[in-house]
Amino acid sequence: MTQATQEKATTSATTAFRALQCKECGAEYEPKATHVCELCFGPLEVKYDYDFLRRTVTRETIQAGPFSIWRYRPFLPVMSDNPIDVGTGMTPLLQAHRLARRLGLKKLYIKNDAVNMPTLSFKDRVVSVALTRARELGFTTVSCASTGNLANSTAAIAAHAGLDCCVFIPSDLEAGKVLGTLIYNPTLMAVHGNYDQVNRLCSEVANTHGWGFVNINLRPYYSEGSKTLGYEVIEQLGWQLPDHIVAPLASGSLFTKIYKGFQEFVEVGLVEGKPVRFSGAQAEGCSPIAQAFSEGRDFISPVKPNTIAKSLAIGNPADGVYAIDIAHKTNGNIESVTDAEIIEGMKLLAETEGIFTETAGGTTIATLKKLVEAGKIDPDETTVVYITGNGLKTQEAVQGYVGEPLTIEPKLESFERALERSRTLDRLEWQQVLV
Repeated sequence: MTQATQEKATTSATTAFRALQCKECGAEYEPKATHVCELCFGPLEVKYDYDFLRRTVTRETIQAGPFSIWRYRPFLPVMSDNPIDVGTGMTPLLQAHRLARRLGLKKLYIKNDAVNMPTLSFKDRVVSVALTRARELGFTTVSCASTGNLANSTAAIAAHAGLDCCVFIPSDLEAGKVLGTLIYNPTLMAVHGNYDQVNRLCSEVANTHGWGFVNINLRPYYSEGSKTLGYEVIEQLGWQLPDHIVAPLASGSLFTKIYKGFQEFVEVGLVEGKPVRFSGAQAEGCSPIAQAFSEGRDFISPVKPNTIAKSLAIGNPADGVYAIDIAHKTNGNIESVTDAEIIEGMKLLAETEGIFTETAGGTTIATLKKLVEAGKIDPDETTVVYITGNGLKTQEAVQGYVGEPLTIEPKLESFERALERSRTLDRLEWQQVLV
């Protein structure tokens, strides 16, 4: 299928969405399916009329909206009065008392998108926005290049919206993410290569087939969905900003859009402004942003990914330099952790807060721990950690690291023997920890 129309945005009573603008040179474009500036090849992002938002949006109008990301519709790049709403967003912001005590923090919160709808990751946010805009622009076939979660979301929400779907993934993804895409019956292309190679192929397909690729020709709209992770935290903290956030870094887009979401709510008067520190998390096996940050560089040197954190395995991150800039100007940090630390991070979050996160979340928790131990997080700061995906999707990462069930006979004495063995093993483990 091909694109039927290229709609020019017009002012409506409910949106401030006006145009696309180059982040580098400032050139403006009509809001079509395009993502690169024709003059300087810089990335395009959505431009809004903030005066309009300041006049028309209040805390009360937001709270009167649906219990989903679409309560923030005036801040999102769609014109439709009927956006694709599958209940995405408004995920829990949990005060992590036990994890905070373990780490020596006082006010720690977990923003838990591991339970997001419909596919258990933050990608449901960006896809809901991208496919709403795709439908407005007349696309009938949608697609993406994905490390797994985005493929799940695109296939699921396309099915709900009645759009044809063909998605592309590296061929070595976790089984849960492959199955979590196939169940929605898209055309799934598993490419022999890493994400960056998949993405290059998809750029060629987008140019030749005219499909709506959520993270290529629809990227300016798609990326705006991540702002809702900023809006929700503000609202859930009682219309206040946190002091410090820690989030995973893949392309860097999520990091930059949470920042933009905070800035927008300050600019239109919905929340009082204050400094918020931004810290990012990467896996050592794919850490081009962390490497550039630690070396004081303002450019990214691409790397070949080699990590269990496949959802973060983008070796040439499109928004990496912007993430570095945000970390610097907010007095934040960008760190990387090993695969072994990622596994320990997954286990730590599960055993303290009952949240089973995927490897990206393990990366974020391990980085949080590393920052605390290095004295880079003040124990008195209100710190929010973003957990972006569900551990059921990456079970392979922890297999062999979480023990085995105790198999017993259906008899009381068999249970008692097994229980004593279990307690003995627990005592031995604690002795090893103390040593």
